[in-house]
Amino acid sequence: MSNFSVHSMLQQMPYFAHVAESTLSELARQAVHRTFAANEMIFLEGEPSAGLWIVENGRVKAYKLSPEGQEYILHILGPGDTFNDIAALDGAPNPVSTTAVTDVSAWVIATAVFSQALRADHEMALAVIQGLTERIRFAAGRMEDLALHSVTSRLAHFLLDQSENQSLNHPAITRTLIANHLATTPESISRSLRILEKAGAIRFDRHRIIITQPDILRQQAQL
Repeated sequence: MSNFSVHSMLQQMPYFAHVAESTLSELARQAVHRTFAANEMIFLEGEPSAGLWIVENGRVKAYKLSPEGQEYILHILGPGDTFNDIAALDGAPNPVSTTAVTDVSAWVIATAVFSQALRADHEMALAVIQGLTERIRFAAGRMEDLALHSVTSRLAHFLLDQSENQSLNHPAITRTLIANHLATTPESISRSLRILEKAGAIRFDRHRIIITQPDILRQQAQL
């Protein structure tokens, strides 16, 4: 992979879309390319941060483990997504663990390089602040979902989100992964899928989930 490749990718990302060309070129020059096989650990919670990560291809899960070893997936990341943003900003240890769900191609920009770029380019700093604000809103919404909504409602919301990201029927999106993301069990996910099917919101084509009535799915997401 060439640094020309990461340069082109950075130009299309909200963080870097309006940065000066000199800043963008330096970030691309300093970026390090990494590859991971499916199920390979990328980094562990509590380890020193390598910097800002960017997914080029594949799917990554960011998660925490309970003291009993139960996995809770916070984010499912795909091409163009960044992760470990907070640790890249403050230099603290990784706040979560990440693992490649599929084969993954990614780039990492060291914390020192990222920090220098933020100091040099105010437009980039504002874009990063906006991006982090959106993530805080997302986290608040996730807490509300877990506290106030049923598994079926959370699943409907998840299916809508994955459909918008064109990831709904990616092989990596298994029922176990969905269950770990929605803080439930694969059996509960199966029951909720049947409820959504009976309501006419979805249908199955072998192992694929087809959204047939988005409006019904949105109604279910609000219950």
